[in-house]
Amino acid sequence: MSPFLLGLRLLWGSGRRGRVRFLLMTLGSALGVACLAAVLTIPTIIAAHDARTTSRAVNPGYNKNVVYQEFLDPYGSQPLRRVFFGRVGTGPAPVPPGIERLPRTGEAIVSPKLAEILAANPNAAGLVPGRVIGTIAPAGLGGPEELYAYIGIDHAKLPEGRELGDFGSPYVRGELIDSSTLDILRFTLGCIVLLPLIIFLSVCARLSGESRARRLAALRLIGLSVKDTLRVNAGESVVAASIGAALGVVGYLGVNELSARVGLPGLHWFPSDGRPEATTLAACLVGCPALAWAVSQFSAKQAALSPISVRRTGERKPPRKFGTLLLIPGLGIIGGYCALSVLGRDPSGGSASSLLVPGAVLLTGAGLVFGLAPITASLARRFAGAAKSLPVALAMRRTEVDPGSSLRVVTGLVLLVFGASLTQGVLVELDQVSRRTTPVQEYAIKLDELSHTQRKQLTDIRGIRTDLMTYDSWIPLDGTMPKSVSLVVATCSQLIATTKWTEDCVEGQSMQLHDANSAFREDPQPGDRFPFETRGKGRTILTVPHDRIHMTAYQPSAITTGAILVPPSLLPANLDDSAGTLTLVSDADPATIRSVLDGIGAIAPTASVEPVGIVIDSLAQLAVIRSLLAVGMVLGLVIGVAAFVVSVADRAMERRGQVAALVLLGARAGTLRVVQVVQVLLPLVVGLGAAIVAGWLAESSYLITGGGAVHWDWDGLPLLLLCALGVLLAAGLASLPMVRRHVDPEQIRRD
Repeated sequence: MSPFLLGLRLLWGSGRRGRVRFLLMTLGSALGVACLAAVLTIPTIIAAHDARTTSRAVNPGYNKNVVYQEFLDPYGSQPLRRVFFGRVGTGPAPVPPGIERLPRTGEAIVSPKLAEILAANPNAAGLVPGRVIGTIAPAGLGGPEELYAYIGIDHAKLPEGRELGDFGSPYVRGELIDSSTLDILRFTLGCIVLLPLIIFLSVCARLSGESRARRLAALRLIGLSVKDTLRVNAGESVVAASIGAALGVVGYLGVNELSARVGLPGLHWFPSDGRPEATTLAACLVGCPALAWAVSQFSAKQAALSPISVRRTGERKPPRKFGTLLLIPGLGIIGGYCALSVLGRDPSGGSASSLLVPGAVLLTGAGLVFGLAPITASLARRFAGAAKSLPVALAMRRTEVDPGSSLRVVTGLVLLVFGASLTQGVLVELDQVSRRTTPVQEYAIKLDELSHTQRKQLTDIRGIRTDLMTYDSWIPLDGTMPKSVSLVVATCSQLIATTKWTEDCVEGQSMQLHDANSAFREDPQPGDRFPFETRGKGRTILTVPHDRIHMTAYQPSAITTGAILVPPSLLPANLDDSAGTLTLVSDADPATIRSVLDGIGAIAPTASVEPVGIVIDSLAQLAVIRSLLAVGMVLGLVIGVAAFVVSVADRAMERRGQVAALVLLGARAGTLRVVQVVQVLLPLVVGLGAAIVAGWLAESSYLITGGGAVHWDWDGLPLLLLCALGVLLAAGLASLPMVRRHVDPEQIRRD
């Protein structure tokens, strides 16, 4: 009989315990492969989006028949892209993917999502002038929720229009995430998902390792060769991994079809984008069984080469301390960067940091995994010698003898906490480069694009702290550039809410703003007179007052030095709205910004909104990255919890004989449960403590070398501590039901 088939027959004939172990291995492999397919498909989804946006990219050329002009505006918190085409001649013209022909004058072809908005909100009709004659097919859209429109218009209305060339580009255009950020995202997902996933799949392949080793040793003693013994062990592991891999791929395909229709915040994709490619299928269907085969060969090596030592339980060798050495270079590098920051030196920039920091993070993570066993065994030895409690002494002695079995339970959770620290650093760094680093955010909207009702509604949007209006002085159109000044219509309280620091402001009085830290090229002096346009093409003259308000404004801002602050009660009633701007002010956290932009889009959809200091594409990109990292954290949490559940269930089955023996010796059920909990909590406390410290240092080194304003993420540290306490509490409670007082004679018989 083939050794491979012998392994399967032994599995099937080993009773309910063997079949439960096989089921756990299969379901664990299925879950792991589904998570692996999800992570490996994320780059595929991004690449599919970028390929479609690149294929529709408009290029200037020498086509005399059509001119075009592109516009990018925010509609709420989403970017709205519009391409206007003006027909000059009747000759042929290229057509972008997703539509059959260019729209004629007065026609528009829009994305399905934009068509829904136009149908549900009549006020948004001004965004797309003309009659909608169709929708853009998926081949011409980055995603199903994209706001995109091709609009036909009279070419005379496109004074800045360019002659149309063709569509498509050899370089990526309209990318969902820029290449440098995508590299960071891949590395972070690898740390928080792929590393715990490899540990989890290895755990699934080594379930019931002690009893399996004793069974293999028995086969070896009755004459089975070393190779055949290893093949017997591989049979069970490979078959379980293969079946689990197939189930995992099928499960992922079903989840993808559902999640593609729901999407993530900021990220929506077509179901075909999320279907795994051939390389992903190969990694799942071949890589998982291959990993199971490699683990089974390693785990069965001692039973095949030294069966007597396995069958006769004796003193075990202490775990090797080689893994602990990996922590030295890892913590040395990230600790060195932290020390430089404390000393006031800036180590950011340079190619060395981009290599050293990721390498140090990987070394530290590997050190946490491989160094946890010797550290835990050493601590258990010391605690056992000093312990005066029987349950603690039993738990410490068991952990000292076999620290590896406990580590299989906690490794996934330790890596999850370590990866969470790194994820926080990535989000902090991206948040700094994607928005203003000030506590307030301004939104500028032209007054002539708003009705009086809309102005009142905009100031009532939830999240708006205050609002003010600004007017620019009149500049003639004869090419001359006379001095100019801005008029800020606000009260002192509104000014204080918008600026960093304000002093000497008097309510109800016109005053000049002065910022000693900012220069103004016009330098208007008290007594200077400036004309402001009024309705009916007239002008009114305003004089720069002598009294000054000393203040410091956030930059960029509508509040500039040299401007005239006028209370609303003293504002001339007939100023022309074409020279005015309404500025709304809110807090600067991303959630509030998106909420305010969505509110503006709902009230004034056709108005052009300038989020001061923000690129709307960067805001959308940050939302996508947050969603992907959240998915990674959820997958990491699922993997860590699954590894814990599978390992604890396996330990409970493996320890039944030992528990039964202790019960016969008179051990109480409470004593056994305390032993079980302490055995789990000791390596978990050590691992989570090391993960929090090492992870926070790794996060800080990443922020320091990134060159941002934030170097120490003190706000994220309490969250990590709460997560660690939650993990400890859940692990302790989950360990209690795994000990039963019932004595099964089958569990204590000699094999």
